[in-house]
Amino acid sequence: MRRRQRREAETFSLSFLDCICCGFGAIILLLVLNEVGEPIQLEQAREDLDAQVAKLQQELFDLRGYSLALERELKTRIEQLSEEQRRAARLRGDLSLISGEFAASRSEAEAVETLAGSLQTARQSLTEEMKRLLGARFRRSADQPIGGIPVDSEHVIFVVDTSGSMQTFSWRRAEQKLAEVLDLYPQLKGIQVMDDMGGYMFPEYRGRWIPDSPARRRAILDRFRRWQAFSNSSPVEGIVTALRSFSTGNQRLSIFVFGDEFTGSSIEEVVDTVDRINRSDRAGGRLARIHAVGFPLGEDVPQYTSVRYATLMRILCARNGGTFVGLTDKDFEPRRRSGG
Repeated sequence: MRRRQRREAETFSLSFLDCICCGFGAIILLLVLNEVGEPIQLEQAREDLDAQVAKLQQELFDLRGYSLALERELKTRIEQLSEEQRRAARLRGDLSLISGEFAASRSEAEAVETLAGSLQTARQSLTEEMKRLLGARFRRSADQPIGGIPVDSEHVIFVVDTSGSMQTFSWRRAEQKLAEVLDLYPQLKGIQVMDDMGGYMFPEYRGRWIPDSPARRRAILDRFRRWQAFSNSSPVEGIVTALRSFSTGNQRLSIFVFGDEFTGSSIEEVVDTVDRINRSDRAGGRLARIHAVGFPLGEDVPQYTSVRYATLMRILCARNGGTFVGLTDKDFEPRRRSGG
């Protein structure tokens, strides 16, 4: 009985272990059969992903560099655009001022064109032919203009551009016009001659009037032939100095500007400055009249600064009770002035 029970127990135990081992073996075999290809595929996938990441990183670096270059170029273009806009705004301001003043003085410009080329007909005293036609008792009133130029002033200042272009092309003509303007005023209480920088032809008369006499007039013309002074080709400084030094409310004053160029930066700024200094008197007129003569440049010289001078002086003369005369005699032969 005991032997039979022991054998049965041993037989059952071995069969159970065999089943268990076979089951585990089958499971392991299934796992091996199913997972044998996955490690190779995973490794290949990781390599592909690493390559894509490296490629994307390189593209990102390239894009960042290109973006920085574009930002620098954009900043430069923006600065250039801002500068061009500021320049355009300044030019629009000058153009607006010029257009307004030109439209207002168009009728005056038409009258001035008839005077261009000469001041020889503008004489204060009557010629013999005029006396014969008008009669010996004819008298010109004190405020009647001669050749379009009012000659009601008792004090006269000449502001002369002494630049190289004036001395090369127009100095003899400027001397002639200086003498003609003096002839418009047979008798004055005071004369002054200044360069366009505000310097005095006669330093000993700085800030005071030169007494008028035939001898003084001859001395002025004689000194003019040999006069040399630094110039920046802009009459602004001379006009401002003349107004600040000599314009008062108790005397009539006329300023004659001789020049051929304006090299200043802004016409509007000059006009505003003169308006502040040359105020209106009680009668509504300005303290000083401003007249101007424009001399032509040589044929081979750029005309831009000459046009700006004519534009500036037209505006100043119109606003300050004066007359602008532009000399356009093409038959004039440019010749350097004589003298030292």
